[in-house]
Amino acid sequence: MIDIQSELTTLAFLWRLERADGVALGFTSHDRDIALGGLSYKATPGMVPSSIERKDSLSAANVSLAGALTSDAITADDLRAGRWDGAALWLSVCDWSDLTQTPIPLVRGELGTVDVSDTGFKAELRGPSVMFEAPVVEQTTPDCRAALGDKRCRVDMAGRRQYANVSAVTGAVLTLDTSFADGLFTYGTLRWLAGPNAGLKVMIAAHTGATLTLQEPPDFAVASTTAVELTEGCDKLVSTCAARFSNILNFRGEPYVPGNDLLARYGTQSSTAGSSGGGK
Repeated sequence: MIDIQSELTTLAFLWRLERADGVALGFTSHDRDIALGGLSYKATPGMVPSSIERKDSLSAANVSLAGALTSDAITADDLRAGRWDGAALWLSVCDWSDLTQTPIPLVRGELGTVDVSDTGFKAELRGPSVMFEAPVVEQTTPDCRAALGDKRCRVDMAGRRQYANVSAVTGAVLTLDTSFADGLFTYGTLRWLAGPNAGLKVMIAAHTGATLTLQEPPDFAVASTTAVELTEGCDKLVSTCAARFSNILNFRGEPYVPGNDLLARYGTQSSTAGSSGGGK
């Protein structure tokens, strides 16, 4: 067992980060790299955690992670591009003088908002208890609340992903070397397969033939012939669910529940009661 009460400490923090694109990285507060559990933890003395408060309750651990942008693995451009958003994090402490001892786990969760400055970055950690902050019951919506192909939608995505190369880029508008049916990828996603944007995803706002309009321009420059993966989208309307996907049984919305737009959806008719002018 690691001795944490010794007057001469040989402890070091270990951070294991797993990005949404599958990249796993390790960092340590020690002044030398540490190889442990099949992962090499790179020496990053400039990265330090805040004071850590652990509780037995369901409240989230109170911890933030701050560091200097000294590692090639964590750059300001990648942080701003969102590569680290939602990354899973495990923070533990080890005895660097005896790596046969099992590290002591401290906190785990995922990175929340990342603030980047000229000298470094700071990220808050969201613990597993965050799920208890979500509403217990969903609000009713006329549109489907599921994402195309997820476990609630259940549409088979096999054959609904296509590959192409980018031939031209103008801001958020891309021209592909292949043309597809109009609207096939509207509200879908584009994933970059090569170049400095590799691994990043962006929503497709509009699609016509070989032209895509992205929700936002690429974070990094795009070279001609860059390969991309295109995933079909859905406008979440009940008519689309029935006609295009034949998936009305899994539609996760309430299109016929009266809402605030009830009067706007249907015409109104008024009648004026006339009065006879006759008298006794």
